[in-house]
Amino acid sequence: MTSIASVETLLLLFVSFLVGGLVKGIIGTGLPTIALALLTATIGIKEGMAIILLPSILTNIQQGVFGGYFKAIVFRSWSFFLATFCTIWLGAFLLQRVDVSWLSALLGCILFLYALFGLSSKELKPPGQAEQWLNPLIGAINGLLTGMTGSAIVPGVLYLQSLAMEREKLIQTMGLVFLVSTITLAFALQKNKLLTGELLLLSAISFLPAYLGMLIGNRLRRNISEQLFRKLFFSFMLLLGCYIVARSFFTH
Repeated sequence: MTSIASVETLLLLFVSFLVGGLVKGIIGTGLPTIALALLTATIGIKEGMAIILLPSILTNIQQGVFGGYFKAIVFRSWSFFLATFCTIWLGAFLLQRVDVSWLSALLGCILFLYALFGLSSKELKPPGQAEQWLNPLIGAINGLLTGMTGSAIVPGVLYLQSLAMEREKLIQTMGLVFLVSTITLAFALQKNKLLTGELLLLSAISFLPAYLGMLIGNRLRRNISEQLFRKLFFSFMLLLGCYIVARSFFTH
């Protein structure tokens, strides 16, 4: 893999992770989604997947582990986490063997569907007793897509939002899903020789603007309408998803 480090790359990382951290600080999620989408649209999906690792892991430790509901979440969703862990390895294996243009297009489609659902303001019905078998099924699908695209939002986040959890427990659950997914993805990328020293360094550097963005977002959260911000966020993701799909097909 050729060197991608340059002044332009560092500026891109700063902007991508500052914006991603800002979104996460305001609505509790969005850092890896924003950063990965911007990096995929510029330097490539494989490089983007590697660079988001450390910022995503470090910013989700607090959210996923220390929110006060850790034991309850693990007891309820352990099969979801286990299935996610297992299928991420398969997804990362396929990442080496599927045309990168198709993988980028897949990520773009995921972002498009996620944004479309967010803008529609529709809510999925709670699964009830079906949760017992849906947990491993959705976890497996989510892990496979995470391994192939680096994104853990569809169908995982949409499914978790349907479980009628209280807000703080849902935020911690999403943080734990992102944490488990990203740590597993890091080992899977390393095993498939997609995680270089240069990309790890860029990933470490990217944590600084991500953390700065989160601090700013946390302050802005008290003074901005979350509903308006979510509409702007999903609108941006909709356009970015369309751009990634179009760019992938033209590249192919």
